[in-house]
Amino acid sequence: MSAGTGFVPPPYPYDRLDELKPLADRHRGGLVDLSIGTPVDPPSPAVLAALGGSDSERGYPPSIGTPDLREAAARWCEERFGVEVDAAAEVAATIGSKEFVAGLPHWLRLRTPERDTVLFPEISYPSYAMGAELAGCRAVPVPADERWSIQLDAISDADAERALVLWVNTPGNPAGGLDDLAAAAQWGRERGVPVFSDECYAEFTWNGPPRTILSPTDPGPAGGNTEILRAHVDGVVAVHSLSKRSNLAGVRVGFYAGDPELVHYLREVRKHAGFMVPGPAQAAATAALADQVHVAEQRERYRSRLERLARIVGRFGPEPPLPRGGFYLWAAAPGGDAWAFTRTLLAEAGILVSPGEFYGPTASDYVRVAAVLTDDALVMVESRLD
Repeated sequence: MSAGTGFVPPPYPYDRLDELKPLADRHRGGLVDLSIGTPVDPPSPAVLAALGGSDSERGYPPSIGTPDLREAAARWCEERFGVEVDAAAEVAATIGSKEFVAGLPHWLRLRTPERDTVLFPEISYPSYAMGAELAGCRAVPVPADERWSIQLDAISDADAERALVLWVNTPGNPAGGLDDLAAAAQWGRERGVPVFSDECYAEFTWNGPPRTILSPTDPGPAGGNTEILRAHVDGVVAVHSLSKRSNLAGVRVGFYAGDPELVHYLREVRKHAGFMVPGPAQAAATAALADQVHVAEQRERYRSRLERLARIVGRFGPEPPLPRGGFYLWAAAPGGDAWAFTRTLLAEAGILVSPGEFYGPTASDYVRVAAVLTDDALVMVESRLD
């Protein structure tokens, strides 16, 4: 039967790397895959105990998240950001964050059919644009400045009038930029555009404290708020994931928090669509959010790995700067040829990276290097260069 003339999914970006992987075969130990941000370090024992001992396997879990999970998320927002959110009305669970990012335009367009435009960072995680496409919306990228922060003044009045949502991402994937979240929130409120802030790398903010769009004040570059303030949730929603923070990418659990009207709407529509985080995963997330020690240890691992990887990449091109946040290096490709640089790093060091075009057409002269390798693997890669 003919497929007709409807939507044809494009190739999944990372599948395009498969044919290059044999270039690393000559190295003892083989390929070290740094193309996808897949955590490699173990979750904390307390989290694994909660995952295996919740006794929640038989019943249907609440789609919005258990009270324990939502309260744990609210407490974490207080401890990490100094903001108070209402666990009962302003927090709900997600099955990781990717399904939420990709599905949001569809749910919002049902709510506001007269709007059809998704605004998102020009150099970014591909699911923002794909979510727009899957919802039949216009995907409109917003340029970044020289520090990889979104340029709100580049959004045209015509696009703002049609905007269904503005996505911001801090720290940014892939380039590690930090956005002015207070300015983004104000931009959305002035125009009646919901602003959703993807903050899944917040724990790995290197320049200053972690930040959230829910904060009523700017935490500043060096400190943070010393008192708990009521979150400014009007028109904004923060999205968080346990995948990166707690090495739980395979468990698929996160949460969103913010404007109670938006949260209520999304809760209800997602109930009807059958989005439910498995009960054991909710128990594991509750335990993970209550423990900051394992996150501090993970921060130290990523910081060290970023520094060592920068020196490795610098053997074959310009040494990339450390990111302002996140656990990726954003490395300029010699001669502006990211695919050639990808092949060089594979052949000479046995590491697989992602060409920048995966993150937007204007990024084709960079590669992204994920610091997701064990310390033993890092030593192995370093030995290849001796």
